[in-house]
Order: sequence, then structure tokens, then C-alpha cells
Amino acid sequence: MKIKTLLRPDRMIWPLNSGRFPQWLEPRRPVPLLVVGAVLVVLYGFWKFTPRYSPELFSLFSRSGKIIYVKSGSPAGGTGKSWDKAFDDLQPALRSAKKGDQIWVATGTYKPTYDGNRDLSFVLVEAVSLFGGFLGSETRKEERDPEKHRTVLSGEIGTADSLDDSHTVVLAERLSALTVVDGFVIRGGRADGVAPGVTKSTCGGAWFNHNASPTIRNCRFEANNARLGGAMYNFAGKNGTASPRISNCRFADNQADLDGGCLYNNGDEGICRPQLEHCIFENNIATYGAGIMNRARYGLTMVQVLACEFYKNKALVKGSVIYNHRDKTGVCNAKVEDCIFKGNYTTVGREIDGNFQRDPADPRNR
Repeated sequence: MKIKTLLRPDRMIWPLNSGRFPQWLEPRRPVPLLVVGAVLVVLYGFWKFTPRYSPELFSLFSRSGKIIYVKSGSPAGGTGKSWDKAFDDLQPALRSAKKGDQIWVATGTYKPTYDGNRDLSFVLVEAVSLFGGFLGSETRKEERDPEKHRTVLSGEIGTADSLDDSHTVVLAERLSALTVVDGFVIRGGRADGVAPGVTKSTCGGAWFNHNASPTIRNCRFEANNARLGGAMYNFAGKNGTASPRISNCRFADNQADLDGGCLYNNGDEGICRPQLEHCIFENNIATYGAGIMNRARYGLTMVQVLACEFYKNKALVKGSVIYNHRDKTGVCNAKVEDCIFKGNYTTVGREIDGNFQRDPADPRNR
């Protein structure tokens, strides 16, 4: 039997039964077996533990993804491949999106459904970025203007009466920070259901994060209502993580029937670490925690609030800005730095109250 080799054209044939290496493979000096074994172990370890090719990973990092266009009032039958052929609704764009894609949404009002089903939401997709604030002719993302071209995700799906509005406008489940929402107004959610436990029918009128940690930028949360977490509910269930990063957002005129006028952060049996930076909270109402309610039962809730502003928020009992509450073995706290508090009202206690590690040098805590 003979084997051909491409390494040396002048020695194309090497008889296997010769009992020795071909001359061009023979070592000039004897190689100890220990060295040979060590080399083989290293090569096997490299082969064993080096990550294999993943189509999902490859598709995410080897390309920027496609852009899907959405424009209210576009002719029916759009493909979403350009502004001229844009989808006229956000839902088909979300259904067609894959990891790495971007969805560009032009000014207008978009609703989760038009058939009155209060349980339907805009369901976000892992590693898909949504950008609002377009006029509908831009070629670059930087040309958009969310303030001028308001792009509204509305829960007002029924009559003028808010009692038939969507329970939750936006739903995020098991998503990473690669999922981005930037430049939207989210309003009119009403999570007023009666189901027991933590559900999107009672928690998070505008947005419900279930073991999800999306990136949220340049958004406005207006006039949303819920039993808990008027605008947003962040829930870390058993061994789960809910740590959204929220920046340059405004929360105004939101209300919770119970706690968390804007945000309710619940590290129930998981880890809840929201980060809020350069956000404004204004005229929100709750029983406890008109701005932010933090709770941990067996898990961990640690919230960072950096350079935020709180104006005219009202707590019917405690915590017009933040209220922290821990049960069982939970750990619950908040880190607040460089924030402004003005005109907030609480019936009992301080603006920041509950199980909070207070700074004695801060005059608000004296």
C-alpha cells in the first residue's frame, strides 16, 4: 500500500511497511516520548475545548444584518426591504427579524393589535435593534430625530376609554443587552388584570422584562398604568437575570395602583440589576415607590441610579423617589449618585426609604 503526499513533490511515495519515517519527516535527533506525549495532550486540549463553529454566532458577528423598514400608511403587501416597500405595521417586521437585524420605524402610531385582544404585545427578538424617530426617507440612522418625528408604541387598542387598553405594550423574555430599543414613545398600557402572581396582565403597563436585560435608550414612557410597575416591571425569576440598561429616558404621568409608579424591580429568586442613567421621572404616582420600587424575596435586587432627575412624584405612603423592600433572605439596595430631587411628596418618611443603606452625610437622611 502506498500513500501520496503533497508536501514534497520529489518524494511522492512512502511505503508504509518500511518501518520508518520518510527521510524528510525523520527528526535529526531522538525526541523523548515525554515531549511527544506533552505535545499530543496540548493538541487534544486545543481541539477539545476550542468553541466549534456556530451558525448563530457566525451570523451575528460576521455581518451587520439587514435593515427592515416600517412606515405607517405604506401600501399593503410591503416587504420591508426599503422605505418604498416598507411594512405598514411593526408586528410583521418583528416576526421576520433575525439576530443582527435592525428595524427602522418611521413616525406614526403603532399598536400591538387592532382586534381588541388586550393580551397581545410587541414581542422583542434577541439581538434585534429597533430604532424610532425616522421621517421615512433617511439613508443613515444618524439622520433621524426622535423628538421631532415621534414614533409611538401605543396600548390604546380599543375605545377612548382606557379600560380596554393593552395589558403590556412591549414584552421582553430571556433577552440580552444586544437587544436594543431606541427612540420610541411608549404609552397607554394598562396592566389592570386580576391574575395571581407576577404576570404581564398585572405588571408593567408599558413594558415587561421577564428574565430579560435589553438596552433601552432615548425613550419616553407616558401615561401607563399597572397594579405593580406602572411603566415597567423587571422580573428575575428562579435563577434568572433581569438587568436592563436604561439611559436618556423620560418617565412621566405613570401610575401604579399599588407599588412602583414607574419601575418595579423584582429579584424574586434571581438577579435584578437595572442601570438607569440620565433619566427623568416626573409626576408619577404609587402607594410605595412613586419613582422606583425595589424588592427581593430570595434573590438579589441592586439598582444603580446615576445622574437622574425626580420631579413632583407622589407616594401615598412612602418613597416618593425610591422604596426598597426585602423579604426572606433577599438582598435589596440601590446606589444613587448625582441625582436631583425636587418637589416630590411622600406621606410618611423620606424620598428614598425602606431597606436602604443611607449616607449619613446626605442632609436628606438626617
